Amino acid sequence: MKGNTGEIDWGEIALAKRAAIEVLLHNNRGPFEGLPRTAGFGYPEPYTRDLMFAIFGIAVSGNETLIESICNVLQVLAKNQTPHGHIPSLVHDADDRGASDTTPLFLLGVGIFRKLTGEVDFLRDAVAKALTWMDYQSPDDRHMVAQQPTSDWRDEQWVPGYGLFVNTIVYCYLRMLGDDEQAEDLCAEMRQLAIDGGFIPHHIHEGLSVRSKPYFAFWAYKVYCSDKFDLLGNSLAILSGLAPLAQANEIIDWVEQLCAGMTRTGDLSVNLPPNFFPFTLPGDPDWHPRYKDFNMPGNYHNGGVWPFICGLYIAALVAAQRFGLAAQKLQELTRLVKLSKDPKLDFGFNEWIKAQTGQVMGVDWQTWSAALYLYAAECVETGKTPFFDEMRKANSAKLKCTVYGHKSYD
Repeated sequence: MKGNTGEIDWGEIALAKRAAIEVLLHNNRGPFEGLPRTAGFGYPEPYTRDLMFAIFGIAVSGNETLIESICNVLQVLAKNQTPHGHIPSLVHDADDRGASDTTPLFLLGVGIFRKLTGEVDFLRDAVAKALTWMDYQSPDDRHMVAQQPTSDWRDEQWVPGYGLFVNTIVYCYLRMLGDDEQAEDLCAEMRQLAIDGGFIPHHIHEGLSVRSKPYFAFWAYKVYCSDKFDLLGNSLAILSGLAPLAQANEIIDWVEQLCAGMTRTGDLSVNLPPNFFPFTLPGDPDWHPRYKDFNMPGNYHNGGVWPFICGLYIAALVAAQRFGLAAQKLQELTRLVKLSKDPKLDFGFNEWIKAQTGQVMGVDWQTWSAALYLYAAECVETGKTPFFDEMRKANSAKLKCTVYGHKSYD
């Protein structure tokens, strides 16, 4: 624990950590080939992306049962990999394909597992195939990868072209697997400005930096982009060092200021940021008719509060050396993960919470909600970000990322 953390109930946090381990152990064997469940009450399937994110928390848990289980998950994914290297959306089902984030998340998961165990050649052949697959996901055959709408974790939100979240995962696995040269090239490309003026000089390639704002764009492709704020992608950018320390603190200040304003207007009732804001409203250019059924403002992917993402935001606060703020947010996340649909549960670790009311809306005992709580708590208690401290140092030592036509950060 580092810095001034204020009045924090560490006893309550310890209880939440034990509860998170219990949830993960409960979910450890599900009905599909004995693989972990995605949630204890609902989602019995082993969703690849959820379990890859769960590696963050499992890796710092010290629980051998969970570590052995996630090793098995990675091995089953390797077995079910397509001939060209793509990783399926469901761990047990080789024919369930089409996600843009499962292959990069698999590579990141293997990278973390290698760091944890010291097995530097773990799943070497599967990693080589997956890297080849990812090489072909770049439309201009440079560095940033593109995706189809609704193919990443936001199954009800459109992200066409170069999405921030997927590209931050690519950067993380490149660093984790030791491909520093390609990581540096990707960083330089992402830090170019998103094209928002309708004209692209022939020597300029679109990036994901936003003119006059400190954060990275939600997505960009050719002359189109969204400058809405993606908490998951920007938290990973801070954690990985894509956003250097000065920029990281500007992003955090912007988030906290905007959230304070949303609290005053009644758009936010908890002291944690939504996954996406400003919310997409009916009539906005990026509104889709289907949103009225799933993605109303403050709901689900359109500004819901997701505990697993908040865990990564807390880790990003630690990476930015905002230790006191990180502890305060962990206290609020501890309060949030107690909420549940089932009043008999002491800790719900629910999937997501409605921004305006603080009401739990998803299913209880969600695997990634529990796992990322563990990771956030570890970061706050140690003042470190396991598996990412070294990554940020490498970025800081080797890069001076200058944004074309925009502010530069050393």
